[in-house]
Amino acid sequence: MTAASLPLATIAGYPRIGRRRELKRAVEAFWAGRITEEQLQQTAAELRAATRARLVELGLPAEGGAVPESFSFYDQVLDATLALGAIPERFAGVTGSDLETYFTLARGDKAHQPLEMTKWFDTNYHYSVPEISERTAFSANPKALVAQLGEAREQGIEARPVIVGPVTYLLLAKAADGAGEGFDPVSRLDEVVAVYAELLAALAAAGATWVQLDEPALVSDSLRTTREETLALVERAYGALGAGADRPRILIAAPYGDASAALARLAKLPVEAVQADLVRGSLPTAELADGSLAAAFEGTQLVAGVVDGRNIWRTDLREAAATLRSLADAGIQTVVGTSNNLQHVPHDVADEAKLDAKLRSWLAFADQKVEQVAVLARGLAEGEEAIEAELAEVDRVLADRDAAEGVRVDAIRTRAAAAGDADRTRVSEADRREAQHGLNIPALATTTIGSFPQTAEIRNARASFVRGEIDEAAYDGFLREEIARVIALQEEIGLDVLVHGEAERNDMVQYFAELLDGFAVTEHGWVQSYGSRATRPSILWGDVSRPAPMTVRWSAYAQSLTERPVKGMLTGPVTILAWSFVRDDQPLSDTASQVALALRDEIADLVDAGISIVQVDEPALRELLPLDRDRQAAYLDWSVGAFRLATGGAGADVQIHTHLCYSEFGEIIDAVDGLDADVTSIEAARSRMDVVEPLGDHGYSRGIGPGVYDIHSPRVPGVDEQTELIRIAAARIPGEQLWVNPDCGLKTRGYDETVASLTNLVLAAKAVRAEA
Repeated sequence: MTAASLPLATIAGYPRIGRRRELKRAVEAFWAGRITEEQLQQTAAELRAATRARLVELGLPAEGGAVPESFSFYDQVLDATLALGAIPERFAGVTGSDLETYFTLARGDKAHQPLEMTKWFDTNYHYSVPEISERTAFSANPKALVAQLGEAREQGIEARPVIVGPVTYLLLAKAADGAGEGFDPVSRLDEVVAVYAELLAALAAAGATWVQLDEPALVSDSLRTTREETLALVERAYGALGAGADRPRILIAAPYGDASAALARLAKLPVEAVQADLVRGSLPTAELADGSLAAAFEGTQLVAGVVDGRNIWRTDLREAAATLRSLADAGIQTVVGTSNNLQHVPHDVADEAKLDAKLRSWLAFADQKVEQVAVLARGLAEGEEAIEAELAEVDRVLADRDAAEGVRVDAIRTRAAAAGDADRTRVSEADRREAQHGLNIPALATTTIGSFPQTAEIRNARASFVRGEIDEAAYDGFLREEIARVIALQEEIGLDVLVHGEAERNDMVQYFAELLDGFAVTEHGWVQSYGSRATRPSILWGDVSRPAPMTVRWSAYAQSLTERPVKGMLTGPVTILAWSFVRDDQPLSDTASQVALALRDEIADLVDAGISIVQVDEPALRELLPLDRDRQAAYLDWSVGAFRLATGGAGADVQIHTHLCYSEFGEIIDAVDGLDADVTSIEAARSRMDVVEPLGDHGYSRGIGPGVYDIHSPRVPGVDEQTELIRIAAARIPGEQLWVNPDCGLKTRGYDETVASLTNLVLAAKAVRAEA
């Protein structure tokens, strides 16, 4: 084991998709057979090399393990699955290279459904859920980790491999099909820790001086164990790992929340450093004051995550420097770091030449955050007087932001403050059900979630319009033709409730951000959502209002083309917040109310235009649930309230739908019920209808559409497969309440697979109707 300490500046990880999404394009080209695995590996190696060089250029030392090696082809949990050899038994027949196996786990193939996918803690990032049973055979597979370490060494950089830690890995895993009743993957901890020890030994032999093991389970109340139980598991695991003679120095990272209660115990483990998120978390004030925290950290470094890795506002450097000074004054060996992996923010503000210059000056993307870490490290080493110019500049920028026009608008704030319970309450469920009989919707009604495939033709037309190559009339004509085609296609397939397909929308949040006051959008601000998929979160910087209708003309046009009902499609207030970079100078609840009122006005205009069904999507409702249990009730109160404020003005004859996806819903079933939507569609295909049991137990009384078609995989689910899922749902949910739909929107899919899958969906629904 090396004796070197971490330098004063480091980060927890860096975006891996490439500044222009180079990895996305290469991976998708490999999937399509346009490039070989060797070519994909070459592109990935070039991206990794560019990242390491950039981090050193921005101020991280090339030596001492300051540069994290956090690359992933798809997601970091799936990386750990491959490194542990934890391939589920149902994939035993898969052949090919490690990378081909890896992608089969992620995406499935004709014979294999992919691993379930869900949210990574309270972020908009998704991971592939490990499947563990009593029979899972673990075996160390350090090949990819060792190869990347060698690449870094050839660059003259002493990189620090980043791996999901053993406790978090097992707590995020699910019991595989066929596991014994009551089996918990955590029961395999000792065996998994033994394999981690082998991985660490292999890394040490390859020259690693440090390894980072991420344990965000330490800050969550939403897993299968209490925090105290999780901490005990971590102590057990790292007691064993730390005792190994042939290992790199270990950094335990606890990002995404408050680890203050665990810090002293973590510091006493046989590890060399502990990282704490000091943006969403805090320091244990009493232990810091009485010296017990410093005593616990004797011989152990604290990586203080004072630079926010989740949002894009410039860090208050003076405040962060004061925190660092308090740690140093207490005698704690302190390293400046980020609160978490920077994978959740875009690469570089300098790429955003089209953003308003004033707004741009308020922002810090990944590169700027690394620079902030370097500045704070210099201040820690040389004293704050050495960085006074940088501190003063940030003071000026923060004051400028606070006083800027549009940040606070009195009329918007007055209206939001006046909204009361009556504005959040519709007529009774029974009255609505009676009033909506006129919609003539059958039992087991079929529909989709909203979007249809965004083809190359749609993207090219949009780009041509943005570049000025075609005028607005030509672009509108193109969109009308596309909407007409999608309406005709749905009628031909036989769907009961139609959508206009959203051809005019670049993204379900950005579209609205471009039409609402208080938002800005980026040109290159891509952030990975899952696998090769990336989004450009909008920037919510000021008070929000709707200057004009946003969706009415397209929904009304679509409805004019058919006798079947067409849903108006809106993104809900919580999801707009969750999938944007939101202002950090006021409570989220205040911002949500402003967005909700803008959507309320849009719903009123849709109804006036003849739209009788309006879907307000909230796929991120569960995502923003605080990791601290004592903050969850307050969050659910205002988030549900924001949805009800948006929809509360709709009359009894207006059917309100919502959509939720890729979350564990059991723990928020009361909140789902509290939304008071007439119909709720929910992701369920990959989990094989796990959601219907808590819904049935709860006695959920309104319409529910558990998805039967997993749109995040290119597979075409057959009629029999979808029929079986509908039957599972119908066994717990009355047929008059049950809807049949895909898991999510179809934007990312191709038309051939979409038409085949939806045709099968309609046939499956008809088959189950006939059985009633």
